[in-house]
Amino acid sequence: MTRLRIFTETDPTRATTDTRDGALITELLGRHGVRFERWSTPVQLAPGASQDEVIAAYRTDIDRLMAEGGYQAVDVVSLSPEHPDRATFREKFLNEHCHAEDEVRFFVAGAGLFTLHLDDLVFEVLCEQGDLIGVPDNTRHWFDMGPNPFFIAIRLFTNASGWVANFTGTDIALQFPRLEN
Repeated sequence: MTRLRIFTETDPTRATTDTRDGALITELLGRHGVRFERWSTPVQLAPGASQDEVIAAYRTDIDRLMAEGGYQAVDVVSLSPEHPDRATFREKFLNEHCHAEDEVRFFVAGAGLFTLHLDDLVFEVLCEQGDLIGVPDNTRHWFDMGPNPFFIAIRLFTNASGWVANFTGTDIALQFPRLEN
């Protein structure tokens, strides 16, 4: 179940907020310009589904988002515990970084942990099937898919070249909880 925990950046051991209330998650993230929505996922897809299958299943929602946000590209990331490069993929996203564009993800299946570093707070957002998260450009964050990843996420980009990270060089992500699935 979707979960939001908020920490001070200096104390990764004690959450000041811990909630699974979708409306409250939307409100608390929205105060910082982060978009969070719960969507219906009527089409059941398993990791390994082709990009074309996933995009076709959610074409109406993708088209609406692309028109709303001026997104130029869409792709699908799909990982399962059997993926031979899962550890490499996990490592790629674990360090704090930001992007020159919004990062928009819709979880079609499975789960992943977005952690956002907003001012002097750290927002840990466990996104699960049906969750859409939109992280504003230049927001410091990291993502953990766990040691045994299981998710399919649709990604939208304003930059046609896709995912481009600017790493901050800090070790803050090492101090906070990881997704252990």
